[in-house]
Amino acid sequence: MSTFVVEGGHQLCGEIIPQGAKNEALQILCATLLTDEEVTIHNLPDILDVNNLISLLKDMGVSVTRAGESSYTFQAKAINVAYLETPEFCKKMSSLRGSVMIIGPLLARYGYAILPKPGGDKIGRRRLDTHFLGIMKLGATFDYKSDRHLYEIRAERLHGEYMLLDEASVTGTANILMAAVLAEGTTTIYNAACEPYLQQLSRMLVAMGAKISGIGSNLLTVDGVASLHGCQHTILPDMIEVGSFIGMAAMTGSDITLKNVSIKDLGIIPDSFKRLGVKLDVVGDDIHIPSQDVYEIETFIDGSIMNIADAPWPGLSPDLLSVMLVVATQAKGCVLIHQKMFESRLFFVDKLIDMGAQIILCDPHRAAVIGLGRRNSLRASNMVSPDIRAGIALLIAAMSARGTSYIHNIDQIDRGYQDIDKRLNAIGANIIRTS
Repeated sequence: MSTFVVEGGHQLCGEIIPQGAKNEALQILCATLLTDEEVTIHNLPDILDVNNLISLLKDMGVSVTRAGESSYTFQAKAINVAYLETPEFCKKMSSLRGSVMIIGPLLARYGYAILPKPGGDKIGRRRLDTHFLGIMKLGATFDYKSDRHLYEIRAERLHGEYMLLDEASVTGTANILMAAVLAEGTTTIYNAACEPYLQQLSRMLVAMGAKISGIGSNLLTVDGVASLHGCQHTILPDMIEVGSFIGMAAMTGSDITLKNVSIKDLGIIPDSFKRLGVKLDVVGDDIHIPSQDVYEIETFIDGSIMNIADAPWPGLSPDLLSVMLVVATQAKGCVLIHQKMFESRLFFVDKLIDMGAQIILCDPHRAAVIGLGRRNSLRASNMVSPDIRAGIALLIAAMSARGTSYIHNIDQIDRGYQDIDKRLNAIGANIIRTS
């Protein structure tokens, strides 16, 4: 287990280029299984979750060639279906939640897939019903093997079907969409997720020869085709990393410019930080966050306390609420953070309370933050990162705190943020990585 030793109180100054989007990358990598031709992906982030999925694809028989600094070519010409039966496959599959999205492509091409219980962040129940029910509507059968604690999924031939998803699940929509592009007939997916990364997957599939209409909406219509061909695809900048850096600049009173962020794909993220009082300027496709001594949380128009909550796109991503919560601790004013989607994601606030933050955890989903406007700086602390997003929030807190903090289990942060210590040290942070 690795640790960050963080000396707080350093202002940052300079430019940062966001990495490729983690959540898009996991979808796109799974989609390479849909064709036996070469697929080249650009702007892949060099992070643990992505690298582990690439390793899994290699073990399955996918040919992987590095085509540049952040570019790779994949060719799923000779998948070893027998490998799916091995304990090694099940172990790797269960350690990475994003790997659940290989089910759709495997069923579409081979009619067979294995699903052990997936891993990922410990942020409460994350059910897979949307995946299961949608894929079953396409004609697949699920058989639970209690002795091996996994599902065997089979489909002689997938067929198009109308479905109304029980929730707008991003990975569920992606999985069903990838299965549907090679199914016979027409599939209609209503209440589909429509965030930019799902739009990117849809456009990539169209570039491969799929027929998809309604891209960008919550109603997707897919006319199945017999086969797909290769393509080239470039991954968007990571909107969660962009939001993390905005919050980091505010907490440390830093002057930072985020380059090439794809403004049109950020949705309400910039405005949500503005509600916390964070100043930022959009310059072309860049965001400049100037140094602020004090930032003040807005109220609603009627004067009531600000409430910031997550919601399906185009609402605010749940992945950013941990960052926004920690930013609010040093703002002036009060805000209620409402984490609707995950029941255990706010449990890291006890660590912030230990650092001197004024937070009331109302229940597993809501936290009231009383910002003191930097009157009482956070204190350094010794803490453990419970998941990716809480981990980056704790790092932001440590960077703004008095003294030296220790953050353990930083592998969780490495799962979603590429070389975060090196990139931040380059613009003035003092972060040491130890094993």
